[in-house]
Amino acid sequence: MRTKSFIALLLFAVAFAMADSSVPQFWKRNKPAAADSVGTADSILSPTDTTQMDSLQLAIYRHNKAIDDSIRLDSLNRQKKNGIDAPVVYEAQDSLVYDAASNTAHLYGSSTVDYENMNLQSDKIYMSLDSSLVHATGSPDSTAEDGLKGKPVFTMGQDKYDTDTMAFNFKTKKGLVRNAYTEQQDGFLTSQVSKRNDNGDIYLAHGRYTTCDAEHPDFYIALSRAKVRPGKDVVFGPAYLVVADVPLPLAIPYGFFPFTKSYSSGFIMPTYGDENTRGFYLRDGGYYFAMSDKWDLKLLGEIYTKGSWGISAASNYRKRYKYSGSFYFSYQDTKTGDKGMPDFQKQESFKIQWSHRQDAKANPFSSLSASVNFASTSYERNNLNSMYNPQSLTQSTRTSSVSWSTTFSSLGLSLSSSANLSQNMRDSSIAMTLPDLNVSISRFYPFRRKHMVGDERWYEKISLSYTGHLSNSISTKEDKLMHSNLIKDWRNGMQHNIPVNANFTLFNYLNVTPSFNFTDRMYSNKVTRSWDEERQVEVSDTTYGFHNVYNWNLSLSASTKLYGMYTGSPRLFKKHPWQIRHVFTPQVSFSYAPNFGSARYGYYDTYQKTDANGNVSLVEYSPYSNSLYGVPGKGRTGSISWDVSNNVEMKIKTDKDSTGFKKISIIDELGASMSYNMAAATHRWSDLSMRLRLKWWKNYTFNMNAVFATYAYELDENGHPYVGNHTEWGKGRFGRFQGMSQNFSFTLNPQQLKKWFGGGDDKKDNKKDDNDDEGMDTDVESNVDDDMVKGQRGAKGGNNGGKAETDADGYMRFSLPWSLTIGYGVTMREDTREAKFNKKTMRYPYRFTQTLNFSGNVRISDGWNISFSSGYDFENKEISMTTASLQRDLHCFNMSCSVVLAPYTSYNFSFRCNAATLTDALKYDKRSGYSNAVQWY
Repeated sequence: MRTKSFIALLLFAVAFAMADSSVPQFWKRNKPAAADSVGTADSILSPTDTTQMDSLQLAIYRHNKAIDDSIRLDSLNRQKKNGIDAPVVYEAQDSLVYDAASNTAHLYGSSTVDYENMNLQSDKIYMSLDSSLVHATGSPDSTAEDGLKGKPVFTMGQDKYDTDTMAFNFKTKKGLVRNAYTEQQDGFLTSQVSKRNDNGDIYLAHGRYTTCDAEHPDFYIALSRAKVRPGKDVVFGPAYLVVADVPLPLAIPYGFFPFTKSYSSGFIMPTYGDENTRGFYLRDGGYYFAMSDKWDLKLLGEIYTKGSWGISAASNYRKRYKYSGSFYFSYQDTKTGDKGMPDFQKQESFKIQWSHRQDAKANPFSSLSASVNFASTSYERNNLNSMYNPQSLTQSTRTSSVSWSTTFSSLGLSLSSSANLSQNMRDSSIAMTLPDLNVSISRFYPFRRKHMVGDERWYEKISLSYTGHLSNSISTKEDKLMHSNLIKDWRNGMQHNIPVNANFTLFNYLNVTPSFNFTDRMYSNKVTRSWDEERQVEVSDTTYGFHNVYNWNLSLSASTKLYGMYTGSPRLFKKHPWQIRHVFTPQVSFSYAPNFGSARYGYYDTYQKTDANGNVSLVEYSPYSNSLYGVPGKGRTGSISWDVSNNVEMKIKTDKDSTGFKKISIIDELGASMSYNMAAATHRWSDLSMRLRLKWWKNYTFNMNAVFATYAYELDENGHPYVGNHTEWGKGRFGRFQGMSQNFSFTLNPQQLKKWFGGGDDKKDNKKDDNDDEGMDTDVESNVDDDMVKGQRGAKGGNNGGKAETDADGYMRFSLPWSLTIGYGVTMREDTREAKFNKKTMRYPYRFTQTLNFSGNVRISDGWNISFSSGYDFENKEISMTTASLQRDLHCFNMSCSVVLAPYTSYNFSFRCNAATLTDALKYDKRSGYSNAVQWY
């Protein structure tokens, strides 16, 4: 440095060190305070205690202090004029040598120099005080990999550079660096020679750029020359790709890598490929607009050599604590075949997707949400992405909805409105409801006193609620939706539902629940029908107006619980006494509704039909049969139903359980239900339904439902079977077993096998797994089975000094994490084909319907993962749709391969860079769609 004050202070320190015999010639100095190194105004005040001085000593002290302050302030002013705007703080762990002849200082051993926001650390630092230059380099070391230790590390702000040798000028802020290494966002830059200007830009020669964080990268892009703007971008000249130290003939004349930490607008590079029906293509290329922090916009396009093209727009938006969502629109103009030829086809298709979610913190009483997924029928067939996704092709129904709701808590009133759309992709039919409004009032007690005094009276238990529904819907074809008439083609109406309920307790044990339900429908039109004898056709006439259709019903139910206890003999079970509890829950209910098909209600009408042969018949119909909420059913209804449920549990004394008893479920539920229809002329008894639920396993529940027919088969005059009026019980039988259904699902893994067949202490293994989780980020493995993750970590060896893990016998422990899930379903039903009826036993044979599905994954080593899914179709006796995929983690690259077998056979191979910066640049995709799929036999 050129400041004389700094030299004077340095000479004074060296002279003081040489004058003291206890201090060596080389001055070892810890890091001083910034103010002490240059003598700022705050450090001029002396900490000396002046209260202990006499008058003469105090005068001398003040005189010397004034001289010293003037010298230091003058030194500070001259230092700023020479270009040094801040203190230079330095330290050397080993020694500091000052050469007065050359006006230089040498720092040895883990030296550090700080100036403003710059920091330099190196084993050797050479400082030229006249030219404000600093040179740094490492020290020779035969044990180091590159022969140097303590190489310079230069940090300026948030930018950090690892180098072999560097020179830097504090005054001009320019520098020269050899073998620099720096990290920029997701990438790493190295260069043989680089220069830094006063703006912070770096010019590189013979550089390398890679996203691989290994010391010896798997790949890099060799840059002949480049310019780096830290935190912004890298612009480079001719470059080529090097993989595993092998240069590839993949070169580009120029390019750039953005490094901005905040999102910004920019071009999106397209992908290229070949599709046999539309030719070569460029797709998914466009521009990204970073509109603001709250929303963005991405415009993409695609073009094919045979004339097809498409455009799409995607946007994401978010307002913190308010709402978030995304929007997507795509339009395609597809041309297949040759123009002018018979096979030439042109199709226009589009797709709209919208997802919106309101934050719960925005408004607890009102919400708005949307999930829209609408596409024309031909879109998925023409979209290239759908060809690689069998689920998009096999999806037959799409649903969309937009809903809004609000609540008035003080009134108990809630409003909700929605627009719903259901689309069938097979026949292009559409069912749309717009709007769908619901109004509900929560349950309230109209006869309850505001100020309760004494016991609650019976009528105060009566409760009321209200639900209103207003809807407007249509079912039509996709191409006719926009041409439909709102009055003639759409169906609309309003429905009101008012339930009245109460709950009473009789005799302290019997729960009685009466209820009354009133339903009212309001329609804007009705359809009257008549018979045209001349044309022999039915004629309908629609009249518009206000039409009211209502019905009501009432019910009454009673239930109770009966408990039975059985305790084991204390003489036989002294150490572990047990007790069995049986809970029996019977329930009886009654329901009634009048005949709303009578003429006085006007819900049904008739007309006289005379056919061509002169036969006269009376045809009954309902003018409201096609209305939105239908019409009440004909006939009086009255039924009595019963249901019984049994629960059996066992308690056994145990010393291990802290409560002293262990509960064991023997039968979680064994129930049956049946009903009697008082209004039916025949077959008044219903079939007997039985259910069984067992919880004998920790994570599995066994469920089975069975049906027993009440009425027996009889033979008509021609010997054909039919269900007669005689019950099976009348012949001394319990009931004809009609069938049952059951589904099983089970997951098998190495840990489960170890529990079954032994092979280790589970508690010890679990404890070790818990210890392995400490200090590890498990989020990156959240898509992998937990058992597989633990097995994979066990294969790595744990914290055993890098030694392979061994078992109890001293052999290397083998670990191959895998998981297999098997699902099996069976349904047993009567095979009612007449040819199989057995007239001797008066029974049909039973027919079994089975389904088998299985899926799993295997991690054959660290980074390798295989997953698959398939099944077996017992009806067609063939394998169902089978998918298999292979993923390989290649450190900085990822390779995946998937195969889909019938009915949409295809394959997909992808190889791409993991880093987001290069994921669109360094990639290779090979795919096949259903139109050009490989046929395997």
